[in-house]
Amino acid sequence: MMTHIRCMIIDDDELDRLVLQHYIKSYESIEIVGSYDSAEKAIPHLDAPIDLLITETHLKGMSGLELRKRSHRIPACIFVSSHPEEAAKTFEINTLDFITKPLTSERFHRSMQKLFDFFEVKEKCKCYDAMVGENCINIKEGGTILQIKMKDILYLEALKDYTRIITLEKNHCILNSLGNLLQKNVFDSFVRIHRSYAVPRHLIRGKSCHEIELAHQIRLPIGRAYKSNLSFFHS
Repeated sequence: MMTHIRCMIIDDDELDRLVLQHYIKSYESIEIVGSYDSAEKAIPHLDAPIDLLITETHLKGMSGLELRKRSHRIPACIFVSSHPEEAAKTFEINTLDFITKPLTSERFHRSMQKLFDFFEVKEKCKCYDAMVGENCINIKEGGTILQIKMKDILYLEALKDYTRIITLEKNHCILNSLGNLLQKNVFDSFVRIHRSYAVPRHLIRGKSCHEIELAHQIRLPIGRAYKSNLSFFHS
């Protein structure tokens, strides 16, 4: 993981900016390099070294989505918004996470863990490569090739441009998006249940309105946009 993360905050609600600053200050590895109440005020500072952009989607003047398009060089972006209906749009423009207001410390902490995971994977994937075979995935880590059998994969987790492959023994990361992987024939048995997760159909053990249960008592959330993908399963 990066030892130092430079963060910029944009939100036209002063109280929300203060809450974000309060939560961020509990992480020694994150430095707030700018906090602004509009995208227009932030734009002149986008050329500075910034690793993380946290912004509201709806701002007075230029929107947070338009700001993200202009700040594509910033590796990670998290939207914190009062408009959950905007979530799908944000993930079309290189977004790491979308948090719905009101912001809670628990939800923010989960987002920070995703952020740290992202930078850790980004560093590791400099020496990662992957080849998908008929019944396995071969992952190259440095000079070593690891073979993951498809039957051993518990689920896949999206992490921006990377995908984490979860098995019982170890988690692996590859430089390929979840969407791209699911287009490959070898992943035909997987179903996407959330913007961040895809699971093998045969491992599903139960389903409620908001989550599914897999083998080994693994529980994962179901995204509203993906509920129809699970219409085949009747608990």
